[in-house]
Amino acid sequence: MLAYIGLGSNLNHPKKQIKNALIALNSTKGIKVDGLSNMYQSKPIDGSKQPDYINAMCQVDTHLTALELLHVCQDIEIKQHRVREKKWSARTIDLDIIIYGMQVIVSRQLIIPHPKMMNRAFVLVPLAEIEPNFKVPVLGPIQNLIDKLDTTELVKL
Repeated sequence: MLAYIGLGSNLNHPKKQIKNALIALNSTKGIKVDGLSNMYQSKPIDGSKQPDYINAMCQVDTHLTALELLHVCQDIEIKQHRVREKKWSARTIDLDIIIYGMQVIVSRQLIIPHPKMMNRAFVLVPLAEIEPNFKVPVLGPIQNLIDKLDTTELVKL
């Protein structure tokens, strides 16, 4: 199954945090990182005073279920000292499953496609870099979604 995972960090050397998370993903049995976008710099979503974020997107090939993949992502966050103080607070690493095959999943633990992806240039632009003609389940062509967003503050690194 092909899945797309968004990676983000704005604490403790964000680029290194993202690289370490990618290594951890690729080192996990049943997961192979097959594609990777460039890194992008973006402002915090809530406009709070915290460092800018560094974001990227990776494509993984996995035989894990979506929930198993979620648990792997959460374990990596814990190992990289992610602290969940409040929503949208600064973090060492954030791993979000954005897409899992062409599945639509709605459960208490996981919603896929990611419910906020259509509002986030730092998710859509890197995803389109990996899959330019991608059709997001339920939402449609990725370029149509990007065209609705302001991408001017997103900086490709």
